Parts: sequence; structure tokens; C-alpha cells
Amino acid sequence: MHNNGYRIERLTEERLADLTSLHQAVYQKSVAPDFFKRKYNTAFTGLMHVGFLAYYEDKPSAFYGVIPCFIKFKNESVLAAQSADTMTHPNHRGKGLFIELAELTYRLCRTEGIRFLFGFPNQNSLPGFLNKLGWQVSANMECFIIQVKALPLQKAANKLPFLKGLYEAQVKHQLRPYLTTGNGIGNSVVGEGFAGLKRDEDYLKYKNAYSGSFTIKVGTTMVWFKINDGIVIGDIDPTPNDLNKIIPRLQKIARNIGLRKIVFQADKRTMLNMILKERVQPIPSFPVIIKNLGADLQLHNVAFTFADIDIF
Repeated sequence: MHNNGYRIERLTEERLADLTSLHQAVYQKSVAPDFFKRKYNTAFTGLMHVGFLAYYEDKPSAFYGVIPCFIKFKNESVLAAQSADTMTHPNHRGKGLFIELAELTYRLCRTEGIRFLFGFPNQNSLPGFLNKLGWQVSANMECFIIQVKALPLQKAANKLPFLKGLYEAQVKHQLRPYLTTGNGIGNSVVGEGFAGLKRDEDYLKYKNAYSGSFTIKVGTTMVWFKINDGIVIGDIDPTPNDLNKIIPRLQKIARNIGLRKIVFQADKRTMLNMILKERVQPIPSFPVIIKNLGADLQLHNVAFTFADIDIF
């Protein structure tokens, strides 16, 4: 497929190395050589490598891809996909490649039976999704930050490589009493009656293959989080009384592993959001957008947590 000197090809396993090199050129940082292989290995859905690369003179110039998954609503599982990696090489911006690759991807989605798309764009890409690609804003997330008085051990370990191993050992030691045998938890928004990402055993196995996270049990409550300049909560399913007890315990854990904040992201409509607002002033965060390709789902029915985002 050719257009204005660009050759456009569907993503394949053989082209994942080109995606890795494009990511390096765009973001000026490297990922593990097999990162995208693990991220786009969605064989559990029956579909893989849903996206397109543009090449100029045989060099990767742009990419757009989605990650297949299932949305659970009541007793039905809907084949869906998350709009994930969108990148254009600095030398090839302003050529319309983002829109062209996206439209090709949506056409492929329809052909493959994907009926619902969702995404979490930044402010730079949001206008393109809304004004040129027919997406709609379904919800807005809010960020809640709980400060912790602690020595910045993680920051020190990031700056001084010889401390990294010692820091990781300290994290394992401090989390050991809380760790569970599995990794990941059931979807809290589905528990509230929303349509949400189906986190069955296959999905959690896929997610944990490319995204390092921890699942701990604090009291009777399960908490799924990552460490990234703080404890970043992916999902938690608390009652109001539980959260009042859990936050001090999470602060203690954060303090013991040298993290100075706990970060929650919650849909405005969820119970977690309402509970957190009683304790912390929220900060406006990112929008949730959807593109319905034929699923019997309404905007107000669908919700997501931070654990559902591909960067978690």
C-alpha cells in the first residue's frame, strides 16, 4: 500500500523491531527489545497485531495500533480494543499519517469483528480523535494525590544505578507480608454495574507479561498498583470504612520503600471517586473517549480504571 511516497503495512511480528526503533526515535528512550512483542501478543482474544506502520524509504515513519480485549457488560463479552500507541517520527509530522493509519486500523477492526474502541488520549491528540476520527468523550478521570513523608529512596536509586539492586530488594522485603499469589484483581467498575474491561485469567496473564505491577492485600482489601515516582493505584475495591483504614497503611508501606506519594485516578462517576473526595481535593486528569463500531453499549454505561490503561 503506497501513498505520497509512504509504504503502509500492517503490523506483524516481523515488523515489531521497526516499532521499537520508531519508539526510540520519537521518545528518545529505549524499551526492552521484546516489549512490543509482549504488549501486542493478544492471542487470548483471537486477534493480534491490529495496527499499521508507515515507511518512508524503508524506514519506519509512523504507527497507529490498538490492543484487542473484551468488555464485560452484564452477562455479555464484547470484543473491543484500546487505542494504544500513536507515534510519528519528527521528520514526518504534518503529513496526515496519524489520520490515515487510524482510519485503516478502524477498517481492520470492523473486518475482524471488533465492535467497540476506547482510549485515553493526551491533550495533543484529543482534537484529532474528536474532530477528525469521530470519537466521543464518555467520561473524565480525576487524580487524587496523597502525600507521604519519606526519604526519596526510589529517586536516589534511579539516579545512582549501583543502588538499584538494593532498592529492589528493599521493596520485595517490605511488600512480602502483603503480596498475594496472583497479580491483578477483579474490575471494581464492573462490580458497580458499569460495562468495563473483562479481567479474566487470560487477560491478567497477558497484562502481567509486559507490565510490572504488584497486588497486595491490606486488611481485607485487595490493591493493585505500580511503583512509578510513588505508589500508583491501578484498582482497588474499598468500602468507605475500608478506605479510611487502608490509606494510613498504604502511607506506611510507601514510607518504608521511600515513596513520597500515593496516586489514585478515578472516574468521576465511581464510588472510589466519591470516597476520595471526602479526603483529597481532586485534580482534573485525562478524558476517556470511545468509538462505537456496533456494540450495544451507551456512553453512560462504560467506565474504566487506571489499571485498564496500556501504560499501567
